[in-house]
Amino acid sequence: MTAPKDGNLEHKEPQSDAGGASPERPRRLIFSPLTRRILAINILALAIPVGGLLYLGPYRDGLIETELEALRTQTDIFAGALGEGAIQTEPSGRQLLNVNHARDMIRRLTAAASVRARLFLNSGEIIADSRHLGDRGRLVRVLSLPPPEDVTTIEQFAGMIDWLLERMHARTDLETYREAQQQTISDYPETRLALAGEVTGVARHDGSGGYVLSVAMPVQRYRQVIGVIMLSESGSDIQEAVRDVRFVVLRIFAGALVITVLLSFYLAGTIARPVHRLAEAAARVRRGSGAEVVEIPDMTHRGDEIGDLSGALRAMTSALYQRLDAIGRFAADVSHEIKNPLTSLRSAVETASRVDDPEQQKRLMSIILDDVQRLDRLISDISDYSRLDAELSRELRETVNIRDMLHMLAELHSTGSAQPKIEIDAPNDLDLTVPALESRLAQVFRNLIGNAMSFSPPEGVIRLGASRDRNTITITVSDDGPGIPPGKLAAIFDRFYTERPAGEKFGTHSGLGLSISKQIIEAHGGTIRAENRLNAEGRVVGARFVITLPAH
Repeated sequence: MTAPKDGNLEHKEPQSDAGGASPERPRRLIFSPLTRRILAINILALAIPVGGLLYLGPYRDGLIETELEALRTQTDIFAGALGEGAIQTEPSGRQLLNVNHARDMIRRLTAAASVRARLFLNSGEIIADSRHLGDRGRLVRVLSLPPPEDVTTIEQFAGMIDWLLERMHARTDLETYREAQQQTISDYPETRLALAGEVTGVARHDGSGGYVLSVAMPVQRYRQVIGVIMLSESGSDIQEAVRDVRFVVLRIFAGALVITVLLSFYLAGTIARPVHRLAEAAARVRRGSGAEVVEIPDMTHRGDEIGDLSGALRAMTSALYQRLDAIGRFAADVSHEIKNPLTSLRSAVETASRVDDPEQQKRLMSIILDDVQRLDRLISDISDYSRLDAELSRELRETVNIRDMLHMLAELHSTGSAQPKIEIDAPNDLDLTVPALESRLAQVFRNLIGNAMSFSPPEGVIRLGASRDRNTITITVSDDGPGIPPGKLAAIFDRFYTERPAGEKFGTHSGLGLSISKQIIEAHGGTIRAENRLNAEGRVVGARFVITLPAH
């Protein structure tokens, strides 16, 4: 896989190698999955509040109520003017509407207003309509034409969004406005209620997605209802106001969307590109044969999680290569150590088949037995050594008291009368507990005490000491033996290194004891080292092993 310049990842399908057919052309994704997820999350986070802003239902309802309230005020003015200036009194004292005066007043009052006025008599007959000019025999209907449209692409898109939102959030509680050819006062519920003295405002759908607002009010003269005036207007201003707000929101959304997309690509690039580089390097490590060291990109300078991931991968890869090298060296060492007894065993077997002397055959069989026992010890120690890493990383630590462990091991090694004396210096007032695997830690001390006893003279003293310094516990194992040869203080911890006391039978030790001890101590976060004990004259009087472990 390769990383494109925009930070998006490529995805390649595995190639087919069946029958030598040509591999399938790899497919390339426009955006990496990570980029798509970041885009989706950021756009969704932006779209949710924008969607709520575009709804504008309460805002639209508030505009309708405001328009109805303004229309009530206008209707009240019309009703008051008609009640004062369009009334005629008959000789009998009865007061009636003067039709001609009423029509003239309605025409003048509506000339500067964008409302439609209709006047009804108590009998239900309509006598004036501001959309009609002339008397009833010569009616001319007056309609307002919409202005010429010069709509841009953005406005068209906004109009589509507005139309969609209006359809999604249309008010279903409003009736559709219908107008009869011959109108009467009973055609509209608000005029019927006005005839009874109530002032009522009604909002209706106009049948084309808009609104028609109307208010009816009684025309009164000294509290006598002599007619009903109804004012109505189109809700185009409401639609336009809602549309303008939506258009502003959409423009802000478009700008925010562009910024969000650019920032998303930048964020995806800062994440996807380095992650892809790390994944590609890890894939090279997986595909590598081990002969070539693959370098994981160093991104620790970023100071973020990807930098932490880079550092962890680099440390893991370094540990992996070290482990591979260790496995290779271990395999070579094992091969070398096993070949020695096998060579001796084969030579003894071949010689025994040609020798007739019983004494020589007995000596050869003794050699064969020793080599077999040596192989058995080697295989056992190698098996223990090989599974040590997995056990140390898998098992749970427990609290181990070093003082109690040293006393227990001292009792186990002091059973013989011709054994060196063991002295313990572990003050009771110190907390000498450590988090450890008790069995493995005891294995280390058993090995060190066993080595000390094998090198010390029978009248010698083995000293076990334990002390604490803040968060570190130090354990020492000292003997009165010949000490460690010069230049071998570090080499004694190597695999299969053997330095045994003079006169000890060859092959009784595999040379893995101290190497296993070092591995166990380091797995517990501690250190182990060897040194020689010197007297006042500077002469070697024994050996000392010093172990440090983190305290509990």
